[in-house]
Amino acid sequence: MGIWEAIWKSAILGTVQGLTEFLPVSSSGHLSLLQRVLGYDLAGGSMMFVNVMLHLGTLFAVVLVFWRDILGLFKKPFKTLLMLIAATVPAAVVGVFAGDKIDEIFAGAQGLLYLAICFACTAAMLLVCELVARRCKAPKPLGWRHAVPMGLMQAVALFPGISRSGSTIVAGTVSGAKREDVAKFSFLMSIPIILGSVAMELKNLIFPGEGGAALSMGGAEIAGMAVGVLCAAAFGFLSVKVMLKVIGKANYKWFALYLVLLSMTCFWLDALGILL
Repeated sequence: MGIWEAIWKSAILGTVQGLTEFLPVSSSGHLSLLQRVLGYDLAGGSMMFVNVMLHLGTLFAVVLVFWRDILGLFKKPFKTLLMLIAATVPAAVVGVFAGDKIDEIFAGAQGLLYLAICFACTAAMLLVCELVARRCKAPKPLGWRHAVPMGLMQAVALFPGISRSGSTIVAGTVSGAKREDVAKFSFLMSIPIILGSVAMELKNLIFPGEGGAALSMGGAEIAGMAVGVLCAAAFGFLSVKVMLKVIGKANYKWFALYLVLLSMTCFWLDALGILL
C-alpha cells in the first residue's frame, strides 16, 4: 500500500471511529464493515493494532472533555473510582480470554451476518432505553446498582455491532440512574478498556510469542495510522459533545432507525456474497 493510499484510507477510518465511538452505533462494527469495503485484510494482526490505536485517538477526546472528572476520581472517598474499576472487570476478563476468538469470528466469512444481528440488537436496546427514560420520573444518582450492570453490558459490547456507549447507557438508564450521571460514567468507562487494549497490542508487538498477533507495518502504514489517530481524536471530541446533548433528551430512535437500515444492508451484502 502506497503512502497516500494509506493516509486517505486511515483518515476515513479515523473519522468514522471518532464519530461513532461515543454515538450509540458501535464504532467497532463500523470499522469492521468499512475495512471490508476498503479491502483491508481483517485477519492480519496489524489491522487489530490499527483499530486499537484509533480507539486511543478517541481516548484523547474523552480526556480533553472530562479531565476535571478524571482528576476527581482520585479524591476521597474514591467511590466513583472503585465503581469504575469494578465496572471494568467484566470486559477485561472477556477481552483477555475471548477477545481474539471474537475478532476471528467477525473477520470470517460470516462476519457480515453477525454484524447484521448485532446492529439490530443495538437498535432494539436503544428503543427500549428511550421508552424507559421517558417514563422514569425519579431517576437516582449513579450508584453500585447502576455501575455493575453497566460493566456487564460493556463486556457484551466487545462484539462488533453492539455499541459500547449505547449498551452501557441503556444499562444505566434502565436501572434507574440519572441520564447525565450515566453519560459521564459511560465515557469514563472507555478509558481503562482502551488503555488495556493498547497495552495488550503493544505486548504483542514487542513480544509476539507463540499464538501472538503477527504485527508488521511499513512506513506508509505508520504514517497513515498517525493521520487516523488525529482524525479519531478530533471527531471524537465532536461526537462526545453531540452525545451529551442527545442523552439529556433521551432521543435515540433516529440512531435505532439508522442501525436497522445498516443491519439490513449487512444482511443483504452477506446474502448476495458481497464483501466476503
